Amino acid sequence: MRIRAGFNLTYECPQPTPMLLVLEIHPSRRVDLLTEQVIGFDRPIEARGYTDAFGNACTRIEAPAGLTTISTRFEIYDTGKSDVVVPDAVQHDIKELPDDVLRFLLGSRYCDTDRLGDFAWANFGSTTPGWARVQAICNFVHGHIAFDYQAADPLRTAHGALTDRTGVCRDFAHLAIALCRCMNIPARYCTGYLGDIGVPPAPDPMDFSAWFEAWLSGHWFTFDPRHNRPRIGRILMATGCDATDVALSTSFGPSRLARFEVVTEEVEAELRALDEDPAS
Repeated sequence: MRIRAGFNLTYECPQPTPMLLVLEIHPSRRVDLLTEQVIGFDRPIEARGYTDAFGNACTRIEAPAGLTTISTRFEIYDTGKSDVVVPDAVQHDIKELPDDVLRFLLGSRYCDTDRLGDFAWANFGSTTPGWARVQAICNFVHGHIAFDYQAADPLRTAHGALTDRTGVCRDFAHLAIALCRCMNIPARYCTGYLGDIGVPPAPDPMDFSAWFEAWLSGHWFTFDPRHNRPRIGRILMATGCDATDVALSTSFGPSRLARFEVVTEEVEAELRALDEDPAS
């Protein structure tokens, strides 16, 4: 499967403003690129790439005063297979976890495990450890939170999502991650592209997506409590403890996101549509 993806983001800054960007695809997906992925700017800007502590590809810039548009377009190969489902994947004892996985058991900025521990054990303590327990958590979060773009709140934590019962994909992910960590299952936040491939098109504008991965049977497995079904065509951009670590941009000064456009589409679907159109 061939997927075309990219974005146009315009930031307005009243003065020159240093920024950190997490806008490239994850290094693990670079091998699948069919075209170059280059982060471009509509104004002369010096950019320097670096790799953060989570292994994400990041960029440092100083945005000039005024409007600056950041953009990219690329095509990438995808297997066309849906997310892997392994019902017999097991939960590890903490003493068996690799050292670099332990951080994903701890509370973080948006995953306030200290406020959710009692709730987690009361509701999921009787579930079968492993895949079944993570899926039970996803089922709960999927049914508990109502998706609503208008209810997006950049300050909402996992506990806030539990009490507000509304939010966007990051809120679904934060609540599920926090509940997993309370149950001693390492879980990390993921962000990336997820188009309407293999599912009916959504009426909302295309956006980046958030999901999470849980550490079971010695591997990171994808879970998506918002959609709560295996999906096709995920393109990972970054992983971290929560949304703080993978923010699209972090500004060290005032800035405003003035334009936001994301594209994720299957190229073959366009070709098939042309083949089936008698007028083409």
